[in-house]
Amino acid sequence: MAKRKTRAGAKRPLPRRLTIWALKALLIFLVVSIGWVAIYAVVPVPVTITMLADDKGITKDWEPLDNIDRNLVRAVIASEDSKFCEHDGFDRTAIAKAMVQNAQGGRIRGGSTISQQTAKNVFLWQNGGYFRKGMEAWFTVLIEQIWGKRRIMEVYLNVAETGIGTYGAEAGAQRYFKHSADNLSRIEAARMAAALPLPKKRSVVNPSGWLRRHGNTISARIGVVGRDGLDACVYE
Repeated sequence: MAKRKTRAGAKRPLPRRLTIWALKALLIFLVVSIGWVAIYAVVPVPVTITMLADDKGITKDWEPLDNIDRNLVRAVIASEDSKFCEHDGFDRTAIAKAMVQNAQGGRIRGGSTISQQTAKNVFLWQNGGYFRKGMEAWFTVLIEQIWGKRRIMEVYLNVAETGIGTYGAEAGAQRYFKHSADNLSRIEAARMAAALPLPKKRSVVNPSGWLRRHGNTISARIGVVGRDGLDACVYE
């Protein structure tokens, strides 16, 4: 009897315990992450890690997509992700090109889509290595499946940093042009989109040199996005 009791009360081997803990942690992560994404499918994102880490404060004003001028939607597609309506969250061609260019040295090029940027901005943090990129990929898959393209665009335009301590299209429009984001001209939308990759360093009002030319190029591409229906998935 004593021998049986010893066997019954014996602890599981360490590798087995670690496996069980890992599986439990994975299950918790899956439940929490899916639930988190599901909540934000209908609830405005209140704050992000990037906002909380900003020592310049937070100025933001959530607006539904219907209150954001279509020119801005087309501008960010033209500037950031021309295949937004075609891909499943990942532009594999752009990623491959970025890897080749980065391997050759020089200025680092990114291959992130609007979906990936949204996943990073909402659920994660800036910078980071392979772990963060892996998490970004997971959340990108989730928002593509649960939110869809229209919601992804709506969230992106409300949480993206548009200036120093400024987040979202409405706050950016008010800061730079003194009017709402529901009435942006092509050039206003283009200049906001041109500044998005480096909003703390790129001037939206009265840009000069390369930035001004880049904004003008995006402004011209807005018409192409409309003509070719590259924003159709946002307004279908």
